[in-house]
Amino acid sequence: MSIDTPSHPAAIAEAPADPRGLRELRYDPVAMALHWLLAAMIVGSLGVGLYMTGLPLSPARIKLYNWHKWAGVTILLLSAVRLLWRLRHRPPPLPADAAAAMPRWQRSGHRASHALMYLLFFAVPLLGWAYSSALGFPVVWFGVLPLPDFVPVDKEWAEAVLKPLHKGSAFTLAAVALLHVAAVLKHHWIDRDGILKRMWPAPRKESAG
Repeated sequence: MSIDTPSHPAAIAEAPADPRGLRELRYDPVAMALHWLLAAMIVGSLGVGLYMTGLPLSPARIKLYNWHKWAGVTILLLSAVRLLWRLRHRPPPLPADAAAAMPRWQRSGHRASHALMYLLFFAVPLLGWAYSSALGFPVVWFGVLPLPDFVPVDKEWAEAVLKPLHKGSAFTLAAVALLHVAAVLKHHWIDRDGILKRMWPAPRKESAG
């Protein structure tokens, strides 16, 4: 299941069956770039978040916390750009073979997981920003741009509510993303229906053809 698979029946019905139509089934370069950039940043941010929480208080830990917060704000902005681009540019239709073979429950599951991922793209960094603000630690993006406090300072609320919400939403995003990757690999290696190629740049030979 590729990200942003259209749910409209007409889009599925219009999917071309011939291999030469694959170019029309690919996402545009901007959507591809945003997809892979966000994926890399989310994986990196989750990794840094897991690593830094186990470190003792030190300059290295503070530096990693700042990097983690900068990445979170960047993910938030890129998610907004991606959502706006998605709303203005209709996703390409599914390959005909994939559309015919995919049962309704899979399409419903994809739409639900896709919507949940978009929600978490915003919720995870916003909860992290709120947690930092509630602790009394301002977010200064890349050490240059001070951002406003998201919530009033309240350290007890930060530790009791915001920290678990941020952590839980981050782990939920990781789980949904892993499920998405597993589904894509299943389509690519078992079904061999060309789903993965929709979010992969076209080979030079195909682009020229």
